[in-house]
Amino acid sequence: MKYKAQFVPGSTVISQNRKKYMDPTYKLKQLRSLSDEDIVLVLGHRAPGEDFKSVHPPLDELGEPDCIIRELVEPTEGAKAGDRIRYVQFTDSVYFAPITPYQRAWAYYHRYRGIDTGTLSGRQIIEARERDVEKYAKELIETELFDPARTGIRGRTVHGHAVRLDENGLMFDAMRRYMYDEVSGEVKYVKNMVGEPIDRAVSVGKPLADEELEKMTTMFRADGVSVREDQEVLDIVNAVHWGRTFGGYMSVNREGQ
Repeated sequence: MKYKAQFVPGSTVISQNRKKYMDPTYKLKQLRSLSDEDIVLVLGHRAPGEDFKSVHPPLDELGEPDCIIRELVEPTEGAKAGDRIRYVQFTDSVYFAPITPYQRAWAYYHRYRGIDTGTLSGRQIIEARERDVEKYAKELIETELFDPARTGIRGRTVHGHAVRLDENGLMFDAMRRYMYDEVSGEVKYVKNMVGEPIDRAVSVGKPLADEELEKMTTMFRADGVSVREDQEVLDIVNAVHWGRTFGGYMSVNREGQ
């Protein structure tokens, strides 16, 4: 029998969003379009038009000995070419960002190959071969997993996810990598993700309305959908915290026996 992933528990809109974002068979909705050059400018790993730097020759030129694992695992395009490892990192606002750092990790591992990822407070990094990173970043920025106001592309000085929003609804960014264009209503990046000025502004589109974000988010909130509204999730959360609190000290049940 073929294994079928169960993803996450729950029946509320929050749980349903978590399930579909993790499910690789679900096609993420494209909300905006960026050119390949736009992605290169915002990431800042190489100049537009510059060749990918490599750390080893293409795999088909290496002449490696036969290996059953190599036969079983199809390398990514970046691995085939010998690309160096690069990264993209996102910061997600606590104010109804489409997705949260931990859910990013869950979604990444189900959707992408050849990656390493890590979660730190309000940020989530994804590392992979350079051309693979650009491919993944393009999808993550163009689709419903990104909002111009509540999601930040930040390689360093990432803090601000829990700070109040500005008058245009944008998450605070100490390095001022992006700005709100009063004329077009779009958010434009004027620096790359590590805060270096770029040759031209890159538009990532208009911020979504709060009503739309509340339908898309994976975040339980007291002023949105509370975890208490999803009994299946609440039962698991309680069981996990109970076990983590008491399991390290002694083996007891909830009655203290």
